[in-house]
Amino acid sequence: MQGISTSTELPSESLPVMMLLTVSGGLQDAYSYLERGHVFANAQTGNIVLLAVSAAEGRWMDALSYAIPLSAFIIGIAVACTIRKLSGESPKAIHWRQHVLIAEILLLAISAFIANDHIANALISAACAMQVQSFRKVKGTSYASTMCIGNLRGGTEHLMLFIQEGRRENLITASKYFLVIAIFAIGAAAGSIVIHFLNHSAILISPVLLSVAFIMMIRKPMQSAV
Repeated sequence: MQGISTSTELPSESLPVMMLLTVSGGLQDAYSYLERGHVFANAQTGNIVLLAVSAAEGRWMDALSYAIPLSAFIIGIAVACTIRKLSGESPKAIHWRQHVLIAEILLLAISAFIANDHIANALISAACAMQVQSFRKVKGTSYASTMCIGNLRGGTEHLMLFIQEGRRENLITASKYFLVIAIFAIGAAAGSIVIHFLNHSAILISPVLLSVAFIMMIRKPMQSAV
């Protein structure tokens, strides 16, 4: 994992875009858990564990509630890959990652008006998968905007490398990872607060955040692929 940014930074790898995506990711997880039946739309590891436990105990309807977002996550990854393939690799006014954002925005906005928790969680999981598949770096450092375990591992690894070897670039990379984790936590905390006031409509904050990220990405000429 490299911690040194490339000389030409893609708009999608900028710090402000990362912050918007990560706040949205934290909010989505808090929303699906607190407002949509205690299911993690983003953290699929938890859903796999709960699915296995429910199945082992013969609670098949509970198992299904965890299988739905898991399946939707897989579909979301496939959709993101398809969007990239169809968009091609040449520079365009609208980058393929922006097409992904448009799809995310639509899915999350629709989920706010879905009464059925299973369907709403499926839409959120698909949106999350599209985001985590498409937005993988901030200033040259790999990260995840919708979950924290990889960020925690990476941050700790680079912090230890800094302590052991004293290289400043490792400290900078560790700081990026811990910043992502802090922003994710802020998004989750904000989600828990706004849910009390907006209920199902709280998820509409995510499309707003992603719309701002979309706009920020067209402020610079689009770079090709990557």
